[in-house]
Amino acid sequence: MPDRSYITRTALIVALGGFLMGFDASVISGVVGFIETQFTLTKLELGWAVSSLTLTATLAMMVAGPLSDALGRRRVLFFAAVLYAVSAIASALAPSFWFLVAARMIGGFGVGASLIIAPMYIAEISPPAVRGKLVSFNQLNIVIGISVAFFTNYLVLLLGQSDMAWAEALRFGPWNWRWMLGLETLPAVLYFSCLFFVPESPRWLIMRGREALARPIMIRASGEGRADEEIQAVKASIASDAGKVKAPLRELFAPALRLVLLIGVVVAVIQQITGINAVFFYAPMIFEQSGIGTNASFMQAILVGLTNLVFTVLAILLIDRLGRKPLLAVGLGGVTVSMLVLAFGFFQASYTLTPDAIASLPEEVPTVALESMADRTYDSDVAFKAAVADALGEEAARQHESTLVTAAIDINPGLILAGILAFVAFFAVSIGPVMWVLFSELFPNRIRGLAISFVGLINSAVSFTVQLVFPWELSQIGSAPTFLIYGLFAAVGFVFVMAVLPETKGKSLEELEKILVK
Repeated sequence: MPDRSYITRTALIVALGGFLMGFDASVISGVVGFIETQFTLTKLELGWAVSSLTLTATLAMMVAGPLSDALGRRRVLFFAAVLYAVSAIASALAPSFWFLVAARMIGGFGVGASLIIAPMYIAEISPPAVRGKLVSFNQLNIVIGISVAFFTNYLVLLLGQSDMAWAEALRFGPWNWRWMLGLETLPAVLYFSCLFFVPESPRWLIMRGREALARPIMIRASGEGRADEEIQAVKASIASDAGKVKAPLRELFAPALRLVLLIGVVVAVIQQITGINAVFFYAPMIFEQSGIGTNASFMQAILVGLTNLVFTVLAILLIDRLGRKPLLAVGLGGVTVSMLVLAFGFFQASYTLTPDAIASLPEEVPTVALESMADRTYDSDVAFKAAVADALGEEAARQHESTLVTAAIDINPGLILAGILAFVAFFAVSIGPVMWVLFSELFPNRIRGLAISFVGLINSAVSFTVQLVFPWELSQIGSAPTFLIYGLFAAVGFVFVMAVLPETKGKSLEELEKILVK
């Protein structure tokens, strides 16, 4: 009989790579406001601080597979854990903006490696009956990592504002963003330590001719009788692949594959261009734009993480029951409405600094310079921030932006919170997880690996671009037009899904190939 507790424990340890990926990617959301003032960053530099991780993660995804074939899955995961720890420590100690970017890029290599290798390893060691559930541990851990990062950011912020002696001694106040980034060292060290209790992938061992080492692992994972069958199947698969020539890139663009490639590219673009990583990586900044203040914005970011977690679990439960197309239709329709609600909420906002509001500002704000703005009403955040910059200067305006927006804005913050949470819920239950399922089903066997790498690269490139330009968009065109653009992209995706995408639920890969490959 297979040792289920052994396999589950092993999968949970390896899936910690997903937790670190989610944490590393979203912890920056609490940092952006502080590093913008400390390093006097432009909006595009701020975008670089966030998106640089995605850039190197994309590069790592391209080489992680071949590297793991050469060195082993387990060894690459060890490297990823080290990269996470080095990145966390270097980011926390960063003396300059570009040092911080370099440290984040180091972490990006760990993100890309664990994103590819962790689910690959779990799939290779899991018995078929529980493979889907165990592989889903990785995606679930990514979502948990995102949620924990939002929580620890808020906790560090509260500790920095407390009068507890130990928190003051550790300088949680002046070093708040450094603590936010540095805390990742703890799970990274835990991951590195726990990997010593994980065996090498038995399928990789067989690929390298080490059947004697693979056999005990396979017996423990699948049971003795089943282990022999799987070992023979792996050896037969290796033998059948030995004479095959890899599909060239140009085969992707063959006329027969135009439809399936079009679907793959559009889905890859839509998943990111609707703004999900703008929300995950800039959540406190977005909430601050609604005038609720820094502490409340960090608290609401925790709600974003929890919503993402709950609806990701719901998607896992529903995807094989309802099908891919219904989930995508409901999800993209909901994303469209949510973004239009956000655009409407910010469009309705107005900004007025009354004399009483100016008088109640903190002492560090140069209120005398703001008297020329008293009782003047601005219809957009861009106009208001431009007036503040003219009155105070760029650096002071950047430093006090959240405080001044809170004092001046007239908006319905509940509507903004509802719009963001609805957007995350509809995304998490649909195109977030469904995209990867579709990619595994759409493409013919011969080119599946190449095709998934190609559309995955496009997905990462769009994600990088969205993260890079989001702060610039807010400063140049404002919150309402930015969210309106995301909503329009979601509407295009909805129409495309309804008109072009076939339902893949319940169909074999061969049946789908007959439908899609003309």
